[in-house]
Amino acid sequence: MALAAAAGAQLSPPNQAGISMGHYHLKVRDPQAHKKLWVEVLGATPGQLGAREMVKFPGTVILIEPGEPTGGSHGSVVDEIGLLVRDVKTTLAKARAAGIAIVADRPESRNAVLNFPDDVRVEVTENASLTVPAAHHHIHFRHAAVPEMKAWYVKMFGAKPGKRGKFEAADLPGVNLTFAEPETPTTVPTKGRSLDHIGFEVKNLEAYCKKLEAEGVKFDVPYRKLPSLNLAIAFFTDPWGVYIELTEGLDRL
Repeated sequence: MALAAAAGAQLSPPNQAGISMGHYHLKVRDPQAHKKLWVEVLGATPGQLGAREMVKFPGTVILIEPGEPTGGSHGSVVDEIGLLVRDVKTTLAKARAAGIAIVADRPESRNAVLNFPDDVRVEVTENASLTVPAAHHHIHFRHAAVPEMKAWYVKMFGAKPGKRGKFEAADLPGVNLTFAEPETPTTVPTKGRSLDHIGFEVKNLEAYCKKLEAEGVKFDVPYRKLPSLNLAIAFFTDPWGVYIELTEGLDRL
């Protein structure tokens, strides 16, 4: 990650395990166009991290880099980015005007699914009490191993188990982890897709990485510091193909 300092990541304080929601990392054909849509349609705060485009919502950061994705988020283990919006009807009007496809429109539940370029799925649910246009809400995982995934994220990240409507779920500061059966015959790993990986912010990351290694986790990129940025990172892949970045210091950028 070639990062440069940016103000106001807006991440949530960590749970007792030292974990909170961090970021999403998109790999798309036209980062500038993507960034424009996140800002104009959903009210994200624009930013820049080194050469990468960035947008921010309360609770998460989305990093956007150029690339040729092997496929969209739909059909991968991380199917959708879930946001709360102040007004779904207004959001849909902006999306249609911007040429974003509406995959699902559920006015009875004030909920909809948008299809951003490169098949990045975004679910929006109305919360009229928001004081901002939109805020982060959930990661929608799709895999047949729902009970196993939920148990693993509860164990590894200290997530609080529960339900979100009909779905199995677990909560971390800044995010609800929603686990559901796949809509497609098979689901594929996230790495290389337009939603390449998700990120969690971790307090005392080096010690946490050692804990994960003791649990049998093998790191794709071991713990390392980026001294010029006062940032530490590590990457690994969960048992179902979700590529995960761990960061320490992103909340201070």
